[in-house]
Amino acid sequence: MKKIIITAVAMVALSGLFITGCVKDDTLTIKPTVTVITKTVSFKTDLVPLFVANCAVSGCHDARNPVLKADLAYNSLVNGKFIDTKTPASSIIYKRLTGVLSPAMPFGKPTNPGNINGLVLAWITQGGKNN
Repeated sequence: MKKIIITAVAMVALSGLFITGCVKDDTLTIKPTVTVITKTVSFKTDLVPLFVANCAVSGCHDARNPVLKADLAYNSLVNGKFIDTKTPASSIIYKRLTGVLSPAMPFGKPTNPGNINGLVLAWITQGGKNN
């Protein structure tokens, strides 16, 4: 009887090791593609509408830094040091949009809506102007 109990305990222990050792990881990290923008990017006409539609929604960047409401977005990004015109791809906002920094933005929205990644990178590269 002792032998059966010890064998059963050993089998349970080994099966536990086998099960925990064979975990399937269904997560998939998708880095959004960035279309290179060569035209001049206007903060007001190209970026603000995307920020308002995808970021400045209730509970997100309507009140959280950077505040991305139409009238506050520029100052919030510049004064909050979310952009780096010397090394644009190192900008916090760009890293969030591309998923380099977690959580990726826009949170819970489609990846790269309206090519926001390319537009933001081009805008910063072009000097991050309030145009």
